[in-house]
Amino acid sequence: MLFSMFFGAGNLILPPLLGLQAGTAYLPAMAGFLAAGIGLPVLAIIALAQCGSARALAGRVGPRFAVVFVALVYLTIGPFLAIPRTASTAFAMVKPLLPYGIDPTAATVAFSVVFFGAAFLLALHPGALNRVMGRFSAPLLIVLLVVVVASAVFAPVGDPAPPVPPYDGNALSEGFIAGYQTTDLLAALCFGIVVTVNAKALGACESKSLTLAVSVAGVIAGVLMGAVYCGIGIVGVQMGTVSPGATNGAELLSAACQMHFGPAGAVLVAAIFLLACLNVCIALVSCCAEYFYEALPRFPLAVWAAVFAVSSCLVSLLGLDAILAFSVPLLNALYPPAIVLVLMGLVTKHVDRVPKAWAWAVGCTGVASVLIVASDLFFADGQTVIDALPFASLGFGWVVPALVGAAIGVAVSLAKRPAAEGPQASVHAPADRADDE
Repeated sequence: MLFSMFFGAGNLILPPLLGLQAGTAYLPAMAGFLAAGIGLPVLAIIALAQCGSARALAGRVGPRFAVVFVALVYLTIGPFLAIPRTASTAFAMVKPLLPYGIDPTAATVAFSVVFFGAAFLLALHPGALNRVMGRFSAPLLIVLLVVVVASAVFAPVGDPAPPVPPYDGNALSEGFIAGYQTTDLLAALCFGIVVTVNAKALGACESKSLTLAVSVAGVIAGVLMGAVYCGIGIVGVQMGTVSPGATNGAELLSAACQMHFGPAGAVLVAAIFLLACLNVCIALVSCCAEYFYEALPRFPLAVWAAVFAVSSCLVSLLGLDAILAFSVPLLNALYPPAIVLVLMGLVTKHVDRVPKAWAWAVGCTGVASVLIVASDLFFADGQTVIDALPFASLGFGWVVPALVGAAIGVAVSLAKRPAAEGPQASVHAPADRADDE
């Protein structure tokens, strides 16, 4: 279930394009992509299993931060980006199969309405996600992907080409940043609610057994995604001399399948994209509705699910290119503080002993990431002070501010601790105080 919740539009279209562009530098580029696209989400699942929820984790920074940050995360993986992208990507692959002469605008609207209608109905029953996605659609999706990857491995259609920008520089760091576009770290912060509900329904009710069940599910889902990423990345590598000018991973998969299977290849790719995108759409609508229902229970869960389904349907009509153009700066701003929050969440008990470290580390990271994005947007052709930050050229200008913020937070916490308490004195978790508020 967790694999199919994660594996959607971005997970299908990004690895083939990375393989094509990285070419002979595929291995370091894919290593970076796996670290961000799989490692971070799995760590987030484990951190949430210990903390309970994204709000409990973010609440350690502060109650207001928790409300704003978590809401922004849900909106990003909701109607701002991820949910509309599922429908736009799926339709792009189904469109070639439509009858000749059909009006494209009418087809787009009809497809989106049916797509989000189905997602809305299934999202109203989160307990059914395990039965529908875990036992049917996820296994079917894996079988279809195995067919595509096996055809590429045993009957290659071309050879890898030299790496092109941005992978002709530091392929490892560029692959890591490309992993942001999966949005899986943000999704992992949101899927905790749905995963926990299903784990409890299967009998994992005690704290330790629940943490273990969720963590093991995260690791298994990560291994499955890693295998698929590497496989469909190889498809892109082999297209280096066949479709060197391709700009979209969906085009690459479609072209590769048609070269191997003829006209049936288009049907195969459409089935893969439709299954994967619908799976993720259902999961995202469900978890977004669950979160906002808990935050504002005056509106029923069905109303929230309808709000996200309808708004995402409208945004999807803008087209895939417009959605992807908006996603890059938004994800580059959100990912660094989310990374720091998850890494600190893995050692929650230790960080809670110096509680000011939460606010200082995450706050400095957030400010740095926003300034970096603003510099890239408005001063792309010139040098700014932000460019002088260590590791800025690799896309990690926020790392040193995060470390400095953490050091300041630790120093402030120790300075405010009464001398009588000693260095080993315990403090109450900020999350508890945030929940009380």
